[in-house]
This record gives sequence, C-alpha cells and structure tokens, in this order.
Amino acid sequence: MIIVEEYFTVKEVSEKLKLNTMTIYKWIKQGKIRAIKLGDTWRISESELNRILNENKNV
Repeated sequence: MIIVEEYFTVKEVSEKLKLNTMTIYKWIKQGKIRAIKLGDTWRISESELNRILNENKNV
C-alpha cells in the first residue's frame, strides 16, 4: 500500500496557522518546522503541519 502525503507551501502553512510567512521561514531555519526544499520553494508535509497544530492545542 502506498501512502501519498500532501505538501504545502510556506504561504499555505502561514495562512493555515495565521502567521506571517517570514515567521514560517524563521522557524524552518531554526529547525522548529521540518521542511524540504524543492528547487527554490520550501515545502512542509501534511504530517508536519498536523504536528505543529497538535503542539499548539496542548499549550
């Protein structure tokens, strides 16, 4: 069974988290968000976005 995961752009993640895109880039640089770079675009996996959302629910 193949599981395909969706990947989001920094802009899409910033909209979902209601944060500035620069904050997302800063978090990627600091290692707070795991992301991959495809060409010149950073992508964040759906599972990573869910991890971030779940961490913030517990705060």
